[in-house]
Formats: sequence, structure tokens, C-alpha cells
Amino acid sequence: MSKKLSTKCIHSGGIIDDKFHGNITPIYPSITYDYLKSDAYPRYFNTPNQLSAAKKIAELEGAEDAVLFGSGLASVATTMFSLLSSGSHVILQKSLYGGTINLVNTEFKKFNIEFDYVDVSNQDELEGALNSKTKIIYIESPSNPLLSITDIKSIASFAKKNNLISIIDNTFASPINQNPISLGIDLVIHSATKYLGGHSDILAGVVCGSNDLISVIKKSGLNFGSNISEYISWLLERSIKTLSVRVLQQNNNASKIANFLSSHKKINKVYYPGLVNHPKHDVAKTQMTAGFGGMVSFELNDSIDSDKFVKTLKIIQPTMSLAGVESTITSPAKTSHRKMDPKERDKIGITKNLLRFSVGIEDADDLINDLSNALEING
Repeated sequence: MSKKLSTKCIHSGGIIDDKFHGNITPIYPSITYDYLKSDAYPRYFNTPNQLSAAKKIAELEGAEDAVLFGSGLASVATTMFSLLSSGSHVILQKSLYGGTINLVNTEFKKFNIEFDYVDVSNQDELEGALNSKTKIIYIESPSNPLLSITDIKSIASFAKKNNLISIIDNTFASPINQNPISLGIDLVIHSATKYLGGHSDILAGVVCGSNDLISVIKKSGLNFGSNISEYISWLLERSIKTLSVRVLQQNNNASKIANFLSSHKKINKVYYPGLVNHPKHDVAKTQMTAGFGGMVSFELNDSIDSDKFVKTLKIIQPTMSLAGVESTITSPAKTSHRKMDPKERDKIGITKNLLRFSVGIEDADDLINDLSNALEING
């Protein structure tokens, strides 16, 4: 029987407790197992809670398999280094998470891995970057922090045509809003710290894809040691049970807030794919089937000091991470993208007055009032 996503959140994966007959997955904290009866070992990605959480996420993404790591960036790094070798070439979307950019810029050169950042919506740029050594095309949609939208189906088609492995960071959308594998993407990565965890209390990452590709990633991952504990695996699986409820509320709140901000005179620009004036709104509608996500980025006008504005907020709290049940806000220029050259940041739109708002599940009216009061006090 085919199950809807909200049902999969609760009932997919899980471990049946045959001994005590509890109706939730038990925790197996052991890191040692009888080698005569089992090959389970935490660094092999095959302990009970690791497998249980991975299975749940794989089913949500429509993937054959998945593997958990200690963070989202560990998932990105392990996946890349598992599939690339010296002399390989990668095509990357220009607008990416700062941690991924820093990983590529600082580590790839050490291993003679070549790369190009391109506007993936420009077919000429894509074709121009392609060469005989290209192995991977890597995208984010929506992107962090500018919420740019990439035509996923088009990128998947380009990858297949040119025998590339297509990879997407699906963190900002979550499996509730977007399922890239159904659009032809090979591998889907999440920082499970964000929406999958959803409560700002775990650090984890996951890669989903075919049995063949995940097997390759696991094999190399054994040597990198970026594993996840049983307790975090259990907590992640538990958190996903409410993923659908949380994300749908965040979708609704973010839509209301984006519309409020877009009409305010002290806001220069609002980045949200649910707005009809977003340049890729029509593309977003075709691939984000349940909503446009809970992330809204906006640029304050020059009369407002962004730090003072953030300090004036009462409900919305300043933090570096995102996607918890509580609303949080951050300056990408001072956090996720602080290691970028300032001129390069400004060039792509990550200015000193850009704020990334992770909308929580509070009442939308309270959040709008908080923003409104802070805007009135400042500038």
C-alpha cells in the first residue's frame, strides 16, 4: 500500500520491539557487538538505530538507500571525495551554502580536483564548463541564503545526457516540499541538523540515492570516520515523526511574513520563491509541491543597522543555524558566508544588510508584530 508523506514520517523505518513490545523504536547504545553473530559496528553505518533512521529518510526521498553522517558538511565532503579522484572536474551552482564553497575552494585543489562555479540556469555556461573530466554537477534549490531556484528536472536531464552524477542539497526544501529523485537527480543531501532534526538539538547529515551510489559512498566513508551515534540517530528518527506538521506550518508562516516584508518601505528586497515576483516562482511551483519552505531572506534599507535591528527583536532570536521550531535570524555575511571575500559576497547579493530568517511554528501574527516593531524602532 502506497503511503502519503505524513504517514511515512511516522511509520517508515523504525525497529519493532519484539521483546517488550513497545510501539516506538528502542535505543541500542552499544558500540560493541558479538562478532560471531553480527557485523554491526558504528563506523560501518550498520547499527540498528543508524539503519532505522536512514531507512525512514530514504523512503521520504523515494531513494533506494541512505547513509547518515555526523553533519551536513560531512555528507557533502564524503560524497564528493568518494566519487571523485585526482584530475576530476566538478560543475557547481554559483549560489551555494558558504560551508560547501569553503570546502571546495580550500580542499579540492589539494587533491588536484578541478571545479567551476556557473549560472546553472544558463545553458551556454553549463555547456562551456563541461569537459571530458567532469564527473559531478552539484546544485542547491532553494539556495542558502538567497533562495535562488534551480530547474531540477533540467539539471538532471543535462547530467544524464553527459554521463554526470547529479547531486542536490535539498536541506532548505525538506522532503515534504520537494523530492528531487522523482525529478531525475541521482543523490540528495540534507543537513539533518536542520528541518529533519527540527529542534536545534542534533548535528547530523544524510545522503540518499541508489543502492550502487550509496554503496560507493559507504565504502569510502569507512575511512573518513564521520559517523553518527546511536542516540543522535534515534533522536533524528523521533524528530522526523513531526516533520510534515512542522514544515507545513513553517510554509504557511513564511508565506505570510514574506508578503508582509515585501510591502514594507524599510525593506529593499525580499527573497522567497513563494512570491509571484520571484524570478523563478513558476519553476518553484512545479517542483515544490507542498509549499515554498520556511526560509525568508530580506535586505534592510541603508537607514537601518542590521545588528541593532536584530537586537530589537523579542521573539525572533539571533542564531547561526536554522529550521528549528523556534524562529531565528542571522546575518549570512557574518556567519555562513563570512569566509568569503567581501567583494565577492556583495557581488552575489550577500550584503551587510541581508538577513536570513528561519521561520518557526509560532503564530504568524506574533512574528509579524515582532518584525514590525523592530522596523518601526530602527531607521
